Amino acid sequence: MVEASEKSREDASSGSLQAAAGFVRDYLRRPFSFYLISLLLIAIIPPFIFSFVILQRNLDAQREEVTSLLRASTGSVTRIVEREVDGMLTTLRVLAKSGAVDLADMRGLYDRASVALANTDSHLIIVDADHDLLLSTRVPFGTPLGQAKDPEVDLALQSTAPLVSGAFPAEIGKGWVFTVYLPVTTPDGKKYLLGLRQDAQRMTKAVNRDTLSPGWNAALVDGKGKVIVSSDSSVKSGDPFFLDELPLLSIGVSNTTARGVDYRVASEFSVVTGWRIVAWAPSAIVDQPMLWSFLWLSFGGIIFASIAVAGSLTIARLLTQGVRLLAMDARRLGAGEPVEARRYMITEVEAVSTALASAATARAKAEGEIRLLMREVAHRAKNQLTVIQSMLAQSANSAEEPSDFVEAFRKRLAGLARSTDLMVANAASGVDFRELVRNQLQPFMPAESDRVVLSGPALRLDAQMAQTLGMALHELATNAIKHGALANQTGMIQVEWSVAEGAIDIRWREKGADIVAPSGKKARRGFGTVVLERMLGLALRAELERTMHADGIEWRIRIPRGEDLSSQEPRG
Repeated sequence: MVEASEKSREDASSGSLQAAAGFVRDYLRRPFSFYLISLLLIAIIPPFIFSFVILQRNLDAQREEVTSLLRASTGSVTRIVEREVDGMLTTLRVLAKSGAVDLADMRGLYDRASVALANTDSHLIIVDADHDLLLSTRVPFGTPLGQAKDPEVDLALQSTAPLVSGAFPAEIGKGWVFTVYLPVTTPDGKKYLLGLRQDAQRMTKAVNRDTLSPGWNAALVDGKGKVIVSSDSSVKSGDPFFLDELPLLSIGVSNTTARGVDYRVASEFSVVTGWRIVAWAPSAIVDQPMLWSFLWLSFGGIIFASIAVAGSLTIARLLTQGVRLLAMDARRLGAGEPVEARRYMITEVEAVSTALASAATARAKAEGEIRLLMREVAHRAKNQLTVIQSMLAQSANSAEEPSDFVEAFRKRLAGLARSTDLMVANAASGVDFRELVRNQLQPFMPAESDRVVLSGPALRLDAQMAQTLGMALHELATNAIKHGALANQTGMIQVEWSVAEGAIDIRWREKGADIVAPSGKKARRGFGTVVLERMLGLALRAELERTMHADGIEWRIRIPRGEDLSSQEPRG
């Protein structure tokens, strides 16, 4: 029971595997074009994926490079601004410590400061604790000045350290300015501000486009978000910076959106001035080279893939068309119709077509041979029936007892069967005469093989001649075993043959036979004699000569050589 259960489980598992294999085979039955395109995709997709990975790594490297360039650019702008402001602070400190600032002598102070600042873009101002402008080298001495409009004056007066203001409208003239303040306290304890003021547009050199990457703009933005100066003409000094999220932007490179446009922004903070240095560009411009790289790769990939797919489909169509024609030729071959070799662009398909044409030719030839053989078989069957009838009649006439008749008839049928076997086995090449003799003498062969001697060249006979000679040899051997050389222990038989021009000569000689003289009445002619005289004489047009020697009989048979007879060189 356990073995039966295990066997049933194994059968179930085998059935499941076969069902799964059948499902896979059915599912994978697809046209040739499907497998060709699949192979193409297998060959194309991995390189494309690898190319996209390389492109992505290249894009990442480009982004890192752009980020480094932006940081370098904003850092360069910051250093330019801070150097400018540091220079202004240095000038203020020098003026404050050199004793040149004498509030009691405003005229002298104005003259000295004008000379000192003659080659600079800055002008000196002095603001008291009431926000009154005491001096400004921007205008002629004595011009009414009024109060300072800088909203950061209070903060500067309260501070003990230098302070850089943001952008504000100039009190005198037009435009926007900024001021670098240095708080100063007089010996009598009064506090005032010594400042260098400069037009905001003078800082344009810091945000020059030459220091930026193509497509980028930069601006200096004060602590309140107002533009001091910008490389973009649409971004005016004194206006709030258009990127509302600027105060929230971290130092470095980030992305933001303003007015429905995505921007890439690089921000740097100046500790000296308290300003932000901002560089920006639309993301579309920044990503354009990378986008074009991606588009070119995609476009090239699509073009090459389309060409490859089109080529594959063309090849598949050619091969499919060839296979259809091969299938049609195969059906014609199956129907027995003639098939001619076709010319194909694909050599393997042409080779199959040539093989089908060869198979059709071979089949036609084989069918012709089969029809010929069938006619020959029918003819031979009729001949054998005629021979069997003669054998039957002669066996009946020569037999005195039914048992003798049965035995003689059986042996003659056996001899005929042996000849037939040789004919069937050698239908194409003919029957070897030496093999025919051995085959017919084999049932009568004595234990001493040297009592039967065969001598002659290689000789092949056609089927009809082999059948007739086989019957003749059988009868000769039968007579030899009954009355001739094989009836005792010392007799021998010599079978010799030769091929002369136009004829075959066969000699059957028995020696050492015990000859018994015939009785007084006339001896009866046996079936062997009838075969030799009638069948050989009539069927093969043979000439026979019978000689009785004192020690045995001798037969000489001369058969004319026909077109269906072939001979070879004598054996060594």
